[in-house]
Amino acid sequence: MQHGTRIHITGMVQGVGFRPFIYNLASKYNLKGFCLNDSQGVLIEVHGEEVDNFIQEIKTSPPPLSHVEEIITQPLDGKKIYRDFSIRDSLSYEENFTLISPDISICQDCLKELENPNDRRYHYPFINCTNCGPRYSIVTDTPYDRSRTTMASFRMCTDCEREYHDPNNRRFHAQPNACPECGPKAWLIEKGQELKIGNIATNYEAIKKAKEFLKEGAILAIKGLGGFHLACDAANHNAVKKLRERKRKSNKPFALMSPDIKTTKAFCSVSKEEGNVLEGRIRPVVILEKIFPNPISDLVAPGNKNFGVMLPYTPIHSLLFNSEETRFTALVMTSGNQSEEPIVISNDIAIEKLSSIADFFLLHDRDIYMRVDDSIIVMSQTSKAISNLKFTIPNLPSTTIGEQKSSVQVIRRARGFVPEPLNLGEEIEEILACGAELKNTFCLTKGKKAILSQHIGDLENYEILEFFKESLNNLKNSFRVTPRIIAHDLHPDYLSTRVAVEYAAQMNIPDARVISVQHHHAHIVSCMAEHGLNSAVIGVAFDGTGYGSDGNMWGGEFLIVNKQNFMRKAHLQYVPMPSGDKAVREPWRMAISYLYQTFGDSIFEAVPPFLERLNIKDVDIIIKMIKSGINTPLTSSVGRLFDAVSSLLGIRDTITFEGEAAIGLEMAADRCDETGLESYPFQIVAGVSNIINLKPLVKSIIEDFNKKIKPAIISLKFHNTLAKIVVKVTEILAKESGIKDVVLSGGVFQNMLLLKLTTDHLTNAGFKVWSHRQVPTNDGGISLGQAVVAWEKWKGKIKSCALECQER
Repeated sequence: MQHGTRIHITGMVQGVGFRPFIYNLASKYNLKGFCLNDSQGVLIEVHGEEVDNFIQEIKTSPPPLSHVEEIITQPLDGKKIYRDFSIRDSLSYEENFTLISPDISICQDCLKELENPNDRRYHYPFINCTNCGPRYSIVTDTPYDRSRTTMASFRMCTDCEREYHDPNNRRFHAQPNACPECGPKAWLIEKGQELKIGNIATNYEAIKKAKEFLKEGAILAIKGLGGFHLACDAANHNAVKKLRERKRKSNKPFALMSPDIKTTKAFCSVSKEEGNVLEGRIRPVVILEKIFPNPISDLVAPGNKNFGVMLPYTPIHSLLFNSEETRFTALVMTSGNQSEEPIVISNDIAIEKLSSIADFFLLHDRDIYMRVDDSIIVMSQTSKAISNLKFTIPNLPSTTIGEQKSSVQVIRRARGFVPEPLNLGEEIEEILACGAELKNTFCLTKGKKAILSQHIGDLENYEILEFFKESLNNLKNSFRVTPRIIAHDLHPDYLSTRVAVEYAAQMNIPDARVISVQHHHAHIVSCMAEHGLNSAVIGVAFDGTGYGSDGNMWGGEFLIVNKQNFMRKAHLQYVPMPSGDKAVREPWRMAISYLYQTFGDSIFEAVPPFLERLNIKDVDIIIKMIKSGINTPLTSSVGRLFDAVSSLLGIRDTITFEGEAAIGLEMAADRCDETGLESYPFQIVAGVSNIINLKPLVKSIIEDFNKKIKPAIISLKFHNTLAKIVVKVTEILAKESGIKDVVLSGGVFQNMLLLKLTTDHLTNAGFKVWSHRQVPTNDGGISLGQAVVAWEKWKGKIKSCALECQER
């Protein structure tokens, strides 16, 4: 018997070929009716004899890029009879929303057409289909239709229109569908010329010319998917040197783009798991270990054992690598921006901002609506130092961390991930969490979903603040969010805090609904939210800095945490930070601070080899500052401890980018060729908050240093000592609380050696260990934790008020 059914599907079901899939599935089962996009997902009405089989196949075999969250069915009015099946125009409802697909790498089918001389899109730089291409970066509103994208101004030609309406075509309802006749165009201009199509060449001719200039050592600004890249030949030392001098005075590594995995293996070690991520639909930058010798300029990632590598993810990128005559092993592909500014997205601004860096500009006329940087991922691999520990730490997993099967850690969450939300597991109010000051992201909540923004950057200037605001407006509109609770960091002077307070005032949100969240509490809860942990945990938060409840700079914290509150149960002993933030840029200051805390006025007798390379007058000034307490805020930061040890070992006395000293210390440990594993002494001073006294550690490091023990060995012992500190303190807290779940969070846990050692020691001690995977462990994950904590605090306030009312 025929029966009619209304079906509503929510999830990632727009921009992923879902309606064409439904159309063809209805044809397969001879069903009549329609489907359309609405503001919540996909709506279907069908009748026929095989509706049940139709629904079952939607559940079991949806399109590969889709993610079905819920299928709701209800009987259809028996009077509704359809003669065929059609795709109808979209419907939009003010309060409802649907998920927007992230941008997707070019698919294999489009790549084949791109290189097929008989195809009408041969060498066309904007080829795409239902299964690939731009999404988030071009969507101006939902539901996802061409009229609500930056492709709206390009009217499809007859051939493209025919494909778009053909249910059997791969481009059926592919919104960015275009060809050389009707679609966007690319062109090349030389610096100083007018912004005019065809100044040098257009489309593939422009790309061929761009390759020639790159081979000659030029720097190109290339308009891509979510913004501009600055590119040069990574094997041309002079070109890389020129780019570094013009764009980046620091030693911060440049990202690379290589044509394929086979070529990448000429300069990097690539595991099977890493290869799968490199070739996947996201195409992030993957951190890979260098091999030596290699053809890449040593200025790409100076002093670093790794390269960050991605494969081509747009047709333009693919065409840059497609010719044997101008074959590149790799191109530098670094963000197209001035230092500390957001990535550039418009042609005009690119000419204005990047002409001091780029020699040529490869432009196109498909507008970018939302700027989005490349995502960065690191895989858990057994490093040299770790593999040498097999005699003392048995069964160390190489691709599994703790109880988690995934070996991927997202360092920067942007292109390919955003705006795909995370499931919070419960309905919560609509919240805006404004995130941290550095590596900023913000978080919006809607229903059960947390929507993290793309990587915004360090909130230090007007341009970044404007990027924050434009991204916030876009995601608020797309997800139909009207925040009624605002969350921010506890630090009163953070720009993100001021943004939160100003936004609340503009939206007339009461002060009671503007909630501050301590930095390290947010770190731990962000990881709890990612993994759906609802019971209390022992939280280990190691990072560079975070404003503490006592007004000091925290960063080496052991907390008992639930989603509403936390108790600080242990921390590294406070040390002064001479000159405050200047001590971050000059790690030798932290070295003096730790030395003076350990040796007092005997410092000059204890460590002569270290002090010999410093200006003694500078050392005297630092000691006087410490004694007087002038401009020396106190910190418990593990990040600053790493800085101090790095300087003590002669690795970095000053830095050119954030974390450089700590990275150097990790690199040193990885070069260790010892087969055993030792650690340094430390002391735990019991109290309301246990204090980890590191004087024994510092003394022992200096003893080894004065004995001329290799820095690699000292660094490895130091890393293992930190891991043992974590286990020892955790055991004390577990004995008091009975908690066996341990959450590791904070930017220091980007150090894969420390993460592995800590996780393995904790696991061997019987703990269940949780660390970040989808959400950055650095401050890029803070906003998620803020949102969840704010909601729990607000619920607590409501409950408290209700109890007070009952008592009255």
